[in-house]
Parts: sequence; structure tokens; C-alpha cells
Amino acid sequence: MVSKESSYLDRRPLNVRARWGSEDVALVSGRDVFGAMKHKGAIALAANARHPLTVKGILKAAKKLDAAVVIEIAKSETNYCGSNFDSLPEAAVRYSSEIGHGAVFALHVDHYGIKGYDDVIKAVSDLGRIVKNGWTSVAIDASHLPDWENLCATRDVAMHVPPYFGLEVEVGEIKGAGELSTVEEALYFVGGLNSWSVFPDLLAISNGSLHGTYDASKGQAEGIDLKRTKEIAEAIAPYGVSIAQHGISGTAIDKCAEFSKYGINKGNVATLFQNVLFGIKMDQETGNAVIEGDSYVKEPDRGIPMDLWKDLVSWCDGQGYSRKDGNYKKANLPFWERIASLPSERVDMIVEETQWWAERFIKAFNAEGTAEIVKERMSSRENWNPFPDTKVQASRGDFGADKAPNAAKKDGEDYSD
Repeated sequence: MVSKESSYLDRRPLNVRARWGSEDVALVSGRDVFGAMKHKGAIALAANARHPLTVKGILKAAKKLDAAVVIEIAKSETNYCGSNFDSLPEAAVRYSSEIGHGAVFALHVDHYGIKGYDDVIKAVSDLGRIVKNGWTSVAIDASHLPDWENLCATRDVAMHVPPYFGLEVEVGEIKGAGELSTVEEALYFVGGLNSWSVFPDLLAISNGSLHGTYDASKGQAEGIDLKRTKEIAEAIAPYGVSIAQHGISGTAIDKCAEFSKYGINKGNVATLFQNVLFGIKMDQETGNAVIEGDSYVKEPDRGIPMDLWKDLVSWCDGQGYSRKDGNYKKANLPFWERIASLPSERVDMIVEETQWWAERFIKAFNAEGTAEIVKERMSSRENWNPFPDTKVQASRGDFGADKAPNAAKKDGEDYSD
């Protein structure tokens, strides 16, 4: 008799088995993780690992609470972080092995940005490397384009994403309070993709969140509009799509605990885990960085040591960044090796705090026990492939350029992740 444990490992994605078939790493498809969340009415913690150390804390929390999680990095982050599309899968499998495997997780390419035709062509090439490297989920982000162009670009890239991967798409730039994605935009976008046999698991929307720190001196405050979120979630539910919530750093844990009631099944957390890494003072209920006197506040007994922090600040000063600048994220790449080489007691401290925050989110997201649901889903199906049994419901003629809700986006700030 084949055990469930061996059965689900035998049903991991083929690209994972091709690369790590000899490892018992529980690296699974994003489709299985997102399906388990929908089944339980839970949210997958999706942690952007700007430094590989973040991965270890997340996996330890996942294993302890029997929760399926997502490890991710955005395309733009690979330009300024030590983690990238080549190195992060290796780090994730290594840390999984260090903790004795058993942590169930997907590897998700976050915000694969598409700004035009050239990016579509580059994506087709990149996806071959992404598949080979063992990633199991992708988010295509052409959201800053007009709706018709977003639909076409997302469709063209999605057709080169393996159907066994998790798939996230995006309508409406993530830009904070103010302009919100509309139900009309979401239906046009998801319906149009469905008409071309593209079946996303998740839709990211602009619903009031920001990427990064909420700076009260600039009048910024968390303002996630859950009413609009639910309206969109209910409208797209017949297509089998739910909501991915971006920009959770700075949001009260109590509010996060309500998200699943509004159709949200994936929650992205990035800046908060960077705050842990650097040891920046945070509001303990939200994870938002504390700003005092136009500067972040470094706590000596958390994160990297003070001498390294001073070097990091000096480097940022040399780049012309203010001392409360979101561009501090760009210090990840020049300092990642020094951080990785820290004494074990300092590394353990960072991992332990990362795990503490991850456990808080997993509990708030009702995700405890979802790893077991993933294993059951994988073990019970006839083969390894998690491609959904979804039908084309929409007609392409209803989703042409003339039916697009908007013709053009306004020029504005850089709202990259």
C-alpha cells in the first residue's frame, strides 16, 4: 500500500521532480495551494523573500502550523535583491532540507511586469528558465496598460505558462487609497481571458493598499476597501477566480483576519519581512515601519548589527535616498552577502522573528492545516496534473477593444513593487 506521504510527493509538478526528484521537498503547484485555500476559506501567506534568510523563517512557521505557504520574488525585485529567479529555488530547497523537509510551499514569480510587446517576447524566453529552475506559479502584471492591451499581453504570456502552474493576473495598479479597480474592469479582464481558455486562480486588484511603508507625514494610511474587494470577488467567482491581496505590510493583523470573508485567498507580505531583516522599528500590530524625525529607526537588538546598518545607511545616503525612503530596499543586493555571512546567533535571531510574524499571519489567515489539505488534494487525484476542470464560458466577441472599460491609463508615478 502506497502511503499518502509518498503519493503526494509523486504528484509534485514534473518540473520539480525533474530537478529535485531525489529530494523529499514538498514544493507543489500554486494551483494546489490556492485550491486548498479556497476549500477552507483561508489565505495563503505569500512572503517576498528579498533575502534568502526570510525563506527559512517562513518554512519553519509553515511546518510548525501545518500550513501551505508561498515563497515569492517579483521580477523587479530580482534587480535589487540577493534573491532572483536562479538562486531562490536553490535556497528554498536547501532550507527545507535543513528543517527536515515537510513544509508545503509553492514558488511564485510575483509581478512579472509587462510594459509592452518587447516584454511579452522576453517573457516567453524567461519562462523556459523559470520552469527549468523549479518555480511552480506565476503572476503576470500588465496592469498599468489600458484594459484591452492588458488583456492581450496577459493572454499572450499566459499561453506560455505551463497549465499546471498557479496563475495570478492583475487589473488596476496597486497604488494606495484613491482610484480603485472596478467590477466592470475585472469582469472584462477575467471574462476576456476565459474566452481564450486562460483560467487564472487569482486576480490582483487596486483596492487601497500600497507597496511599502505608510508614511503618515505624507498623509498615507492603510485604506484597503473591502466592500469593493467583495464586489469584485463575487463578480468573478463564476470563473473560478478569487482575489490576491497585495501590499499587506502596514495592515492591522485584526483586519487581515477578516480578509477571507471578502474573497481573498492569497496575501502578499514583503516590506514587513525586510523590516525584520534590517531590524527597523515596527508597529507591532501592523508591521509598518516607524518613522521618527524623517528617518527609519534601527533597533540594535533586532535584525542586522549596528555596524552593518551604519554601512547600509551610508550607502543609501550616497545614492541620494532620504532616511525614510522606500528605496532602502535597493540595499538588499549590495549587502546580501554580508548579511548571509553574519554570525549564527544573529542569523538565528532574524529567522526566529521572521517565523514569529509568519505564524501570526498564518493564524490570522485561517491557514493552519492547509498543508494537509494540499496533500489530500494531490493524493486523491488520478495523476499529478492540477490543471483545473474549467470551461470556457465567455465569447471573444464580447471582449474586443471596443468593449474595453478604459482606453488609456494616465501617466503618473512609478507604482512598481
